[in-house]
Amino acid sequence: MALLKIQQLNPLFEDVQLNRVFPDGKTFVDCLPRFSAEEIIASYNKQKKESGFSLLKFVTEHFDLPVPHSNGYKSDQSKNVESNIEGLWSVLTREPDKKGGSLIALPYPYVVPGGRFGEIYYWDSYFTMLGLKASGKTEMVENMVRNFSYLIDTLGYIPNGNRSYFIGRSQPPFYSLMIKLLGELKGEKVLAVYLPQLVKEHRFWMKGVDSINEINKAKYHVVRMPGGEILNRYCDENNTARPESYREDIELSHQSSQDPQILYSHLRAGAESGWDFSSRWFKEKKSFETIHTTDIVPVDLNCLLYQHEQIIAQAYLLNEDNKKADTYLLLSEKRKKAIDKYCWNNKTGFYFDYDWTTAEQKKSLTIAGVAPLFLNLASKEQARTVATVIEENFIRPGGVVTTLEETGQQWDAPNGWAPLQWMTITGLENYGYTSLAKEIAVRWIKLNTAVFKRTGKLMEKYNVVDTHLEAGGGEYEGQDGFGWTNGVLVALIKKYGLCD
Repeated sequence: MALLKIQQLNPLFEDVQLNRVFPDGKTFVDCLPRFSAEEIIASYNKQKKESGFSLLKFVTEHFDLPVPHSNGYKSDQSKNVESNIEGLWSVLTREPDKKGGSLIALPYPYVVPGGRFGEIYYWDSYFTMLGLKASGKTEMVENMVRNFSYLIDTLGYIPNGNRSYFIGRSQPPFYSLMIKLLGELKGEKVLAVYLPQLVKEHRFWMKGVDSINEINKAKYHVVRMPGGEILNRYCDENNTARPESYREDIELSHQSSQDPQILYSHLRAGAESGWDFSSRWFKEKKSFETIHTTDIVPVDLNCLLYQHEQIIAQAYLLNEDNKKADTYLLLSEKRKKAIDKYCWNNKTGFYFDYDWTTAEQKKSLTIAGVAPLFLNLASKEQARTVATVIEENFIRPGGVVTTLEETGQQWDAPNGWAPLQWMTITGLENYGYTSLAKEIAVRWIKLNTAVFKRTGKLMEKYNVVDTHLEAGGGEYEGQDGFGWTNGVLVALIKKYGLCD
């Protein structure tokens, strides 16, 4: 059956989501329709008027519900965590898709996160691929790259995930790092092979750059900074409530003084950031309703785009096209200077996001400030003070905490996340802070292993403050699986020769 946007099946969609037929709003938009849209709506308009009508029964009769992607897998807690992860790779693998429901079909096998996430996710996948590489699964690494390249070729960019309701936004741009990772396995010629897709994705992030000026300072993902420099922000092209979190967005709009369309734009941009959600995006630290993501120039996003431009230049050099290589090197150098100018705080000795609407740095310390070390933009002196700030503010018994704020949001304290541990550890290693990096790795491995021994699960996120408690917060329950946790954990165990 052709791609169907369930959110367009109104009034059925709104009735299901607002009446909380399913505890998780993602369930309905992931359902597979058994009939055409016209047949479903005609049946609904007729049946809902009948006495004893059950909305849940109607949905289960007209749709196949999604099944958690576990294939009945149960961990063997008598084995070590690394052995269990090796067994999980096949459990979390999906074969090439057939079109149907909201799923965007992909031509090659891929690894999903697990739990409620039965589709591929953009930035998750890079960290999953680290583990696939460590496990010797080169073919799957290449398949993942091929799928993302396919999405760039067909949509012009990589969406948040391969679902129709994610069209309109991307996620942190790790594609160039995926190509670099594959190049480590198959040789640097890989960069030239995927150069067309690298350029296309860069074009997506820079769309609108020729139409911004002193009056119209932002368009799509690009922002004109006070000095005329160009940096980037997160921005979804839509301004409606997210289909997969429809009820939550509508309810928040009732609490917020912001125009609903503006609020929804900020929420969608927050989802694009991968940090959904965090006080990092709020005007008032404890107030979700003050979210203003599109006003913010994130330090990590711009470091990733710096890396993207550097890798495009490297690919052009492999093609012996020095002129185009110089063009992208110049773009990357301009971006690096702008990151320093607007995101570096000399007094604090750390990197911050920047609010382009007020022309001020944001004040919250977040572990996103390690991105310039992870991607080698920082000077030795900057790295030294960043390492000090991390040691004094972010390290907890289980690793590094995401922010210093406790708000009930999942991308705030007390939670820690695998990708941010990897970025912090790698960033510190890049500048010679090996003992501090290893200490964080040891704490993270110990926490992951302890939770696995206790529960038999590898989780999406962890409580790094009180390692005896489960992580919480966010719009859904904690998920087991889990792609990027597995990837980072295996990569760290092999990197440091550690085991549980």
